[in-house]
Amino acid sequence: MPPPAAMTPGPRPNRPENQPSNDTARRAAGRRSTLASVAVNVCLCILQAAIGLMAHSQALVADAMHSLSDLLSDFTVLIANKHSHKAPDADHHYGHLRFENAASLILGVLLVSVGVGMFWAALSRLQNPQSIPTVHSAALVVAAAALVIKESLFHYLRRVGERVRSSMLIANAWHARSDAASSLVVAIGIIANMAGFPMADPLAAIIVGAMVARMGAKFFLASFNILMDSAVDKATENRIRGHLLSTPGVQGIHDLKTRKMGDMIWVEVDLEMDASLTIAQGHAIAVEARRRVMDNEPVLDVMTHFDPVEVAA
Repeated sequence: MPPPAAMTPGPRPNRPENQPSNDTARRAAGRRSTLASVAVNVCLCILQAAIGLMAHSQALVADAMHSLSDLLSDFTVLIANKHSHKAPDADHHYGHLRFENAASLILGVLLVSVGVGMFWAALSRLQNPQSIPTVHSAALVVAAAALVIKESLFHYLRRVGERVRSSMLIANAWHARSDAASSLVVAIGIIANMAGFPMADPLAAIIVGAMVARMGAKFFLASFNILMDSAVDKATENRIRGHLLSTPGVQGIHDLKTRKMGDMIWVEVDLEMDASLTIAQGHAIAVEARRRVMDNEPVLDVMTHFDPVEVAA
């Protein structure tokens, strides 16, 4: 095996030249959409808690707590949105992109805690079914309104998250979708309670708690895997492999490695090139391979190492 050639890192591992303006737009879109979510959740939390208490609906109060957890997650998103876009510094040579992943992990822990608390409170209520009152119809009106509002918020946040490629915003959007689903469960529980099945209301609260905890567990596991340097999915890896192999002068590749950093990808790869090429020629090919990947995928940088191989005449 011939000795390996020098590393070809290209520019320092900062974002591509066209990315600062994209980062600014991404940060602004994230802040704008999250502030809209904050406004919605403040209003819903107050309305659901007040009407839930007055109308004797534990399920609606649980939904209010769900909205309160949304507020906390919104603030988590705002803080992460601010700090994850800081440039690399002396202590963080690769930047602060994983702040988003850490924030999503914290959000997951928060949701699991809230969900378990809601579940336990409703379960305690079921142990004394004689004390469960009939829910007032006002609770049903609020639950139906919350369902419509939260579903609309989900579609809005998801569109923004997909447009700016932010897993944290998309996670927050799905949190809003879980809220809409919980409001639907609450509405059904209230209807059943009013129809003569009193335990339906705390049962709905139990379901809401379980839904919140399940969503939190999914966020936690996804973020944890990224923080543990998990590779990208096979489809993305195959696309990256294709961009590299299609570069003129690249005879093959090996040791392709990827890892997620926030919503970006870090790539390392060994490129096989004709052993008769000069260092300058090999460098030019490696730079072109790097460019092809970064122009087509959300990649932060591509570290290339090229190995000389014998090419048949």
